[in-house]
Amino acid sequence: MGLILRTAVLTDLGLRRTNNEDCAYAGSRLLAVADGMGGLPAGELASGLAIRVLAELDAEDHGEPAAALLAAFDTASAQVREAAGAEAGRDGMGTTVTALLFHDDRVGLAHVGDSRAYLSRDGALSQLTRDDTFVQGLVDQGVLTAEAARHHPHRSLVTQAMQGQPLTPYSATLAVLPGDVYLLCSDGLSDVVTNDVIARILGSATDLDQLGRELVAAAVEEGAPDNVTVVLAAVG
Repeated sequence: MGLILRTAVLTDLGLRRTNNEDCAYAGSRLLAVADGMGGLPAGELASGLAIRVLAELDAEDHGEPAAALLAAFDTASAQVREAAGAEAGRDGMGTTVTALLFHDDRVGLAHVGDSRAYLSRDGALSQLTRDDTFVQGLVDQGVLTAEAARHHPHRSLVTQAMQGQPLTPYSATLAVLPGDVYLLCSDGLSDVVTNDVIARILGSATDLDQLGRELVAAAVEEGAPDNVTVVLAAVG
């Protein structure tokens, strides 16, 4: 099957940040979002480096898309490590990364950190990624409910990110169907907007730019304490 992706990217500073550490990409094959950490300007540098490496995958088709993503993650991680060591004040520099790479009727997924990937199919929303966070570990252990985790004081404590150290990204290869809508987002959306609200918005329209605006508006309505970035793709 020849896939045609319609895409949209929208990013917003949020209501409490003075700089945007998010970076995103949407091409003919690749979708990616990265949320930098380490403070200005290191977070912006890390997320930009990761997206720049991943964007090179969009230039050609990849028969094993998940493997191609994992190789790009390794390359990007090495560049983050080099950049962190090149200048004082970049300790802790790193970024989350969530990416999808399409090939025929399959899509490769690779993920590290607490940005997210979602799939809306036939009106049902599925979360494709698991957050690499302290509170998600508590949820997995049955110590916290998912709702309690949303309000936990340490909900933003990331247990794995691209910081130049050895990585164990989550990866998968998934089937793609016409009509699928994919959403990648930074935690500036998912921390404050529930999956139920995301599902409702994605089912409300077919115009991707409009959907992006509605998702960001939902985050702003909830106070938008962080940068908000969404990447949307509809499969035709």
